[in-house]
Amino acid sequence: MPEQLRSDIRLLGGTLGTVLAEGGGEDLLADVERLRTAVIGAREGTVEAAEITELVDAWPLERAKQVARAFTVYFHLANLAEEHQRMRALRERDDAVHPPRESLAAAVEEVREDCGEDRLAEFVAGMEFHPVLTAHPTEARRRAVSTAILRIGAQLERLHAAHPDSAAEREARRRLTEEVDLLWRTSQLRYTKLDPLDEVRTAMAAFDETIFEVVPQIYRSLDTALDPAGTGTRPPRAPAFMRYGSWIGGDRDGNPFVTHEVTREAITIQSEHVLRSLEEACGRVARTLTAYSNLTPASEDLRDTLATAQAAHPRLTADIAKRSPNEPHRQMLLVAAARLRATRERDADLAYGRPEELLEDLRTVQRSLDAAGARRQAYGELQHLVWQAETFGFHLAELEIRQHSEVHARALEEVRAGGELSEATQEVLATLRVVAWIQERFGVDACRRYIVSFTRSAADVAAVYELAAHALPAGRAPVLDVIPLFETGADLDASPHVLDGMLELPDVRRRLSETGNRLEVMLGYSDSAKDVGPVSATLRLYDVQGRLAAWAERNGVVLTLFHGRGGSLGRGGGPASRALLAQAPGSVDGRFKVTEQGEVIFARYGQKAIAHRHAEQVGHAVLLASTATVQDRAREAADRFRGMADEIAEAAQAAYRELIDTEGFAEWFSRVSPLEELGELRLGSRPSRRSAARGLGDLRAIPWVFAWTQTRVNLPGWYGLGTGLAAASDPEALRAAYAEWPLLASLLDNAEMSLAKTDRAIAERYLRLGGRPELTAKVLEEYDRTRDLVLRTTGHTRLLENRRVLSRAVDLRNPYVDALSHLQLRALNALRGPEAGKLDEEDQRHLERLLLLSVNGVAAGLQNTG
Repeated sequence: MPEQLRSDIRLLGGTLGTVLAEGGGEDLLADVERLRTAVIGAREGTVEAAEITELVDAWPLERAKQVARAFTVYFHLANLAEEHQRMRALRERDDAVHPPRESLAAAVEEVREDCGEDRLAEFVAGMEFHPVLTAHPTEARRRAVSTAILRIGAQLERLHAAHPDSAAEREARRRLTEEVDLLWRTSQLRYTKLDPLDEVRTAMAAFDETIFEVVPQIYRSLDTALDPAGTGTRPPRAPAFMRYGSWIGGDRDGNPFVTHEVTREAITIQSEHVLRSLEEACGRVARTLTAYSNLTPASEDLRDTLATAQAAHPRLTADIAKRSPNEPHRQMLLVAAARLRATRERDADLAYGRPEELLEDLRTVQRSLDAAGARRQAYGELQHLVWQAETFGFHLAELEIRQHSEVHARALEEVRAGGELSEATQEVLATLRVVAWIQERFGVDACRRYIVSFTRSAADVAAVYELAAHALPAGRAPVLDVIPLFETGADLDASPHVLDGMLELPDVRRRLSETGNRLEVMLGYSDSAKDVGPVSATLRLYDVQGRLAAWAERNGVVLTLFHGRGGSLGRGGGPASRALLAQAPGSVDGRFKVTEQGEVIFARYGQKAIAHRHAEQVGHAVLLASTATVQDRAREAADRFRGMADEIAEAAQAAYRELIDTEGFAEWFSRVSPLEELGELRLGSRPSRRSAARGLGDLRAIPWVFAWTQTRVNLPGWYGLGTGLAAASDPEALRAAYAEWPLLASLLDNAEMSLAKTDRAIAERYLRLGGRPELTAKVLEEYDRTRDLVLRTTGHTRLLENRRVLSRAVDLRNPYVDALSHLQLRALNALRGPEAGKLDEEDQRHLERLLLLSVNGVAAGLQNTG
């Protein structure tokens, strides 16, 4: 472990110990230490699991809850220490002579060498990265806990910056202890359910604190890589290649709490935040741009623009001129800042009508500065403001609407019948009217994508256009790009046929002609993996990407694939850059759109350095995945190993379906996991099931993965892979495929991570709660088989052998996660056991609270929920 990380963990752990002793007494600290020592001993083989069970069961429930909270807070602090270590490592790498690995600079260097300068310029000009924030309920931390962690991080930075033994260091230590004490005293659980607008405001924190400032820095990194000597003194060569989207307040699939009123309010909140940020940034640049007119004369274009502003707003411009005499560039930016404020406050006389008007003002200033020889002023901080305006507009992120195809089918049937409309149908029509209002108020790009979940035919797409025509008078319908979402295995297989049908729809043909034949298709990772298992889903998604890319080429369509990846490995998560390089050849083509869900938003956008690194890694992969060299290499490997991959996938899917199709499996799963209690965590506004049905088919993928993670089984990340690998007829070819084919390497590496976070002994205790020994045996046998064959295929002697930092982090965390699992098992045993019916109301309440506290802690320890 790096010495600084070790020091931080020791410091934060010691501070927590002080807080525990002060807040709960020395006996609480002693109990925490006893359990910590015992679980480490169990890992080393010196303590039996039965001894730990006896220790945990002997505590009063109130003490058990305190211990669970102590371990949860410890994980929050350990996660913080690791985050700061990552930021230190990033700073150190940035000082290196050579470009950091997986950076934009490294990609530019590789593509330039491989393809030449002209082809590099083409790739850069067409590059797009479109992250879409969603409110998928996978963030287990309360916002109050997250902000407390950020404050502790700030004090940790202050402590590192202070001179040893100084007053500043002593004050930083005092404040650090104060903040850790507050984190300990802050409830880890939510008492009230989030509503969709709470989720919108939570996402806005990531924008305010990180995203708005980081985006221009990312563009600057690319511009510097393209021309290090010229950046900041010439028009940028790096385009604003990022566009943010959001489902928060727009995704109503199975969430009755997202209404048309919520959607309208969501875009209003977004606009408030981005306009305020643009106003502050514009004012900041203006205050520093004190270029005197004798040295930096205004262009005729700028003088005309100022004169127009003076005629329209004489009092405002006179006041600005008085405060900034002979500083025309500064005056123009101060006018722009005032107009942004008026736009936010809905002052129609002064407000901008469209973001393009702001951009024209900024570029007028920029051109004038360039013409006057002040190129550093033109293309420095002012360029950052231009990039921000280009990226975010006046709406921040495009609000995307999502709804289930069956909802549209029922609504259309009612509308065509001409009778009284149900409340659900009225809501569909009201939503389409709100989309039209958003476009009128903020522009078409603020809300034009409408995603249809479980698209099974072109009729599902046509239904949305027909409903829009019914919702508004002729000529008033909103501009819509209706995007099919293919999720299940069967839907993925049928997707090219559905797209053929879409091309016959007049509304789709019209939009293609208006957009230069651009079309978007969304692929769902979570439900496909839940449907056919992780192995078969991975292969099917790869196949459909290749088939859709070929379909687009045949039909002259510029296709963007929208990847609905979850945060966890069982839902298509993992490093985005590695996943990109494993895509089917031709399916990226310079464009990558992906969901950023729940816990991933805080993990990737909670700190500026990490957000910057994430975007650079994605940009690096987008550029490389678009080159002929990378695609040809992947295509050759796929051709060579595809037959073997089919053998693996077929056997893996059969094993997976055999397990989940077993009679009574759903009930067994509910008994062996905290599935039914997860809803009490109040992670988000969305229900865990699409309807009141209790079967697996209606269960969303998030609680499916979340519950398995809690049991330490992590089944969605690996089940069936062992059977699949055993079916491969040539072990040598299998090892070659792992070395040469990015898809198989990604599949096995992700499975290896899931296996590393699995604990067989503790998992067995959870599985036994279901009273189905044959199912317990089946799961554990598949785990043993998968672990053995993954190690044989990768050539590793232990899990994560080739990923030392990650392996060390998992190994260090596992004993502490064990402690929380023992506490959770105590609660589950009592709530599921034969004596459960005899529990009094108070004990029931305490046990449920202990269960939820332990769920929260395990999520923090494993850094995964759903």
